[in-house]
Amino acid sequence: MKVISVHKGGLDQLQITEVNSPTPNTGEVLVQWKATSLNYHDYLVAKGVLPVPDGRIPMSDGAGEIIAVGEGVEQWKVGDKVMSLFFPHWIEGKPTRAKTSAISGETADGFAIEQSVVTAESLTAIPDNYTFAEAATLPCAATTAWRALMVEGGLQAGDSVLIEGSGGMSIFALQLAVAAGAKVYATTSSQEKADRLLEMGACAVVNYKDDPKWGRTLYKMSGGIDHVLDIGGGATFKQSVEAAAIGGHICSIGILGGPKGEVVFPKLFFKQLRVSGIAVGSRVMQEAMVRSINISGWKPVIDRSFGFEELADAFRYQETGKHFGKIVVEY
Repeated sequence: MKVISVHKGGLDQLQITEVNSPTPNTGEVLVQWKATSLNYHDYLVAKGVLPVPDGRIPMSDGAGEIIAVGEGVEQWKVGDKVMSLFFPHWIEGKPTRAKTSAISGETADGFAIEQSVVTAESLTAIPDNYTFAEAATLPCAATTAWRALMVEGGLQAGDSVLIEGSGGMSIFALQLAVAAGAKVYATTSSQEKADRLLEMGACAVVNYKDDPKWGRTLYKMSGGIDHVLDIGGGATFKQSVEAAAIGGHICSIGILGGPKGEVVFPKLFFKQLRVSGIAVGSRVMQEAMVRSINISGWKPVIDRSFGFEELADAFRYQETGKHFGKIVVEY
């Protein structure tokens, strides 16, 4: 079977080799992986920005089919369709160092491999009527959006939500918020993407390239936004604070615009904002998201699919920023 591993040197040093198929031990299952999807986290690993040992198998998302079951496994059987967890040891409850020390595709091997053995507890079922490619988009980006809005935010029908950009997590947040009856605002960098966001249910979109004070613009437009999902870190947080409603909630999720930025503290105080820093979520959160998808029936937006041996090309496409939604790799 084929496996892709990370070596010093960046995308040109992603190595494809062949290894023998493993056998599951007690409490483990063998999964035939069918697809993965690209996240910014995976890009940082592949580029060498996040240091990992030579030979690390990248990719934090995986969807596939169980092909062998070890002793003592009762919750899964051969033929079950499953998907991975970003934190394979975080099953439920609050995050702890022990629960989040293993990160798929970074501190633990990921899913750029045709078959691998994983613990039975580090999987969830995929949603009904989903393809493997569709399911592979969910574990990192969609679980993050679910946690930000539903778990940390307590989203209610009639609330307002701000998504920033049109990457995978933001599009999932838009879909979840619309399905929950929320009013969604968005930022983006092009009219083409703005039109697509409006078609998907956003009530208004601001081009952040044309309007550097987009946070203030959105505040005036909306009267203040209840739930702000900040993905840019240093580049966006100040404007996220400006856009937020008095008593609103900001979820700090990403650092696409840099790890350091300016915070105007009086705005936090006098707007009485709550700020949550989050990284994906637990298996219980992912299972709740799957139940919601099975009821609502929404499907992920897949921009483009690549083959297994085209992983480096997929990352180069991600670098362009032209994608809308998720980029997948199918095996």
